[in-house]
Amino acid sequence: MANIKSAKKRVQVTAVRTERNKAIRSEVKTYVKRVEAAVEAKDKALAESELKAAIKVIEMAGSKGVYHDNTVSRKVSRLSKLVNTLA
Repeated sequence: MANIKSAKKRVQVTAVRTERNKAIRSEVKTYVKRVEAAVEAKDKALAESELKAAIKVIEMAGSKGVYHDNTVSRKVSRLSKLVNTLA
């Protein structure tokens, strides 16, 4: 454990940010699973509405620095491609 006051604070701040990032990543995974479930059920209307919600959550995570911009683009692209496979 750190002895210097500023180092102790950095440890605390890192712990708080790690928890926040984990929560945001978990939320993104939940939304992605919803889209995948809708595609699996072949429900295009539901899949499109879930895709819209998922894109919003993914882009918010990217704006908060949880994901790199390219990762955000890749996730959105793959989900969009998946939904577009429905006729």
